[in-house]
Amino acid sequence: MSSPTGPVSGLPVRMPRPRQPGRHRRPEPAAAPAGAPPLVLAVPGTPDPATRLLAEEILSIARAELPGLDARIGYVDADGGSEGYPSLDAVLGYATAQHAARASEAREEAAADENADAWAAGPAAVVVPLLAGPDSALLRRIRQSVMSSGSVVELTDALGPHPLLAEALHVRLSEAGLARADRARLFTVATAADGIILATIGGEEAVQAAGITGMLLSARLAVPVMAAALDEEGAIARTAERLRGSGSRNLALAPCLIGPEVAESLPAVAAQEAGCAAAEPLGAYPAIGKLALAKYAAALGIAPEPSLQGAPVR
Repeated sequence: MSSPTGPVSGLPVRMPRPRQPGRHRRPEPAAAPAGAPPLVLAVPGTPDPATRLLAEEILSIARAELPGLDARIGYVDADGGSEGYPSLDAVLGYATAQHAARASEAREEAAADENADAWAAGPAAVVVPLLAGPDSALLRRIRQSVMSSGSVVELTDALGPHPLLAEALHVRLSEAGLARADRARLFTVATAADGIILATIGGEEAVQAAGITGMLLSARLAVPVMAAALDEEGAIARTAERLRGSGSRNLALAPCLIGPEVAESLPAVAAQEAGCAAAEPLGAYPAIGKLALAKYAAALGIAPEPSLQGAPVR
């Protein structure tokens, strides 16, 4: 039994250990600078509840890395009738108006440096395309929205290529039973692929960028990886033939895509044409939120940048 004030005398009392700093403890995340412009995630594809949930999950990861971050969603393909799904133009217009108001206040307070807004002369927003790789046609539309905003808006590159995308692809393949989850454990998966088709969209530039991520994935899995464009007719099937011609027999398609940028059924249809299984798109894998935040931080030159250390594949 315990007394009203604590355990009965003589029984051991477990006290919480004081939290000690150490090299194995992750440092507390720094907060976003006061007045910093918003991160606007430019989301492609048709706005719908699933796309919105995905974008919100990605931004929640970014906010966890940088508390206080002002992060917003702007849909590239939203129109005036897309209630609840603000278009990129509308989000940038609102950010521009807010920025103009802050700049006006800063001019009035210019005599008192300690009260001046350090970001009043900076960009109104930083737009980060929700793309795993470059897509010139889509980026051109995003750039047009930036230019039409009437203010200085920073536009970053796509999220990849990057080693963390290779990690995310590995995880999605292992979740589908198409790759070993951990190289160190040396166990095999009966359905593990011995050749990977890395599917992307955006033309030749996107294929080349995916090829870089594919080399990193190939090093992780010790199997050949070839990139191909989903939006080029017959490209996936031709790549499957090349892999089979080089000795691969059990192929898998790994979408180097976050998800909203293509029709949901397109990867599965391409995999069926190639005669192979397919993993899921990258989705809201934690690395996606971290990479989006890293693009934002690099555009503003703020520090510390978010941790980009990947989690072990399990």
